Amino acid sequence: MKLQKDDKAIAFSTEDISGNTISLESYRGKKVYITFYRGASCPFCNLRVNKLLEKMKSFDEKGLIVIGFFMSAKEEIMEYVGKQKPPFPIIPDPDKIFYMQYGLESSLTGKMKSMLRFGDIKKIFANGYMNTRTLKDDNTLPGDFLIDEEGKIHVAHYAKDFGDHLDFKIILDWINKSIN
Repeated sequence: MKLQKDDKAIAFSTEDISGNTISLESYRGKKVYITFYRGASCPFCNLRVNKLLEKMKSFDEKGLIVIGFFMSAKEEIMEYVGKQKPPFPIIPDPDKIFYMQYGLESSLTGKMKSMLRFGDIKKIFANGYMNTRTLKDDNTLPGDFLIDEEGKIHVAHYAKDFGDHLDFKIILDWINKSIN
């Protein structure tokens, strides 16, 4: 079942790829951005992480907590996404336990729509993110969730294709609104 605005975020406590325990409850009182990616070898996901890294300084300055999930084992995450050295916790979820809890779904149509993202595909090749390992991943679509200080969902964004994520402007507007 898909989550909606004002639903209570699904709590979790699990290890990230560095062996740290990450608990959503420990971030109570802070704004949290949870982002679900596909497999760690997904070129669209690696491109999104790259774009997210460009925004991290402004997110950090505003106190936004970022937590990423990948439906891959730790070793695969380190081999692909880990090369970018993201400064936020990344949680391996190869059995998609948290993906199911947050209502993320698979879509063959979404996979096909991804192929129409010509600008992203050009950047994927230019950055060296294209690989054949991604072909083994299922068609699970990404999702993004903005969670307020009380643990309620402010935005639940369910992707329509592999490259569809919440616009960074929406995230920045949300964190800026609470500061002003």
